[in-house]
Amino acid sequence: MASVASPVIFKEFCPLYYLLNAIPTKIQKGFRSIVVYLTALDTNGDYIAVGSSIGMLYLYCRHLNQMKKYNFEGKCESITFVKLLSCFDDLVAVGTVSGRVAVFQLVSSLPGRNKQLRRFDVAGIHKSSITALAWSPNGMKLFSGDDKGKIVYSALDLDQGICNSSLVLEEPSSIVQLDYNQKVLLVSTLQRTLLFYTEEKSVKQVGTQPRK
Repeated sequence: MASVASPVIFKEFCPLYYLLNAIPTKIQKGFRSIVVYLTALDTNGDYIAVGSSIGMLYLYCRHLNQMKKYNFEGKCESITFVKLLSCFDDLVAVGTVSGRVAVFQLVSSLPGRNKQLRRFDVAGIHKSSITALAWSPNGMKLFSGDDKGKIVYSALDLDQGICNSSLVLEEPSSIVQLDYNQKVLLVSTLQRTLLFYTEEKSVKQVGTQPRK
């Protein structure tokens, strides 16, 4: 008996004007007019997160059709990477061109969820541009990589409001991708791809030849 083919769903793709119109194209700083560039993007079923060249994170809630803004305190610098996570609480990690990394624990209207915006900072280990971020599924671990090859592990205790960070790996070339699952961190650099076993702190290279 022939199997029944699944129905074909047609989708239309168009610019997200409702999102883009909520982000300014220029801002005024003193007597100067500064152009705003969009520099980073991540999405999930609840949010669209957009990083900008002025250090502002624009977070669009898809259910409420609302745009919220978050920024780093102090110097205004370009956001290079954003990473969303929906677990018990909604989290977004943000990295900048100078190596700053912050985690925002978002407010939720659902019962039993977080009712106050909180921010956690990864203290001064990275000194260069953040190129990759990866969450553990439960939001208790965050891995960050930079363009000098450093990978930092941050342990988050959301109940206590604590973030402890340490350098776990250093590669000779820029980190281009991170992904974490089941105590194994997948790391891709400009030169190679490897598996880092976080419990044993051991490395296994994928393949034998370096990238050209």
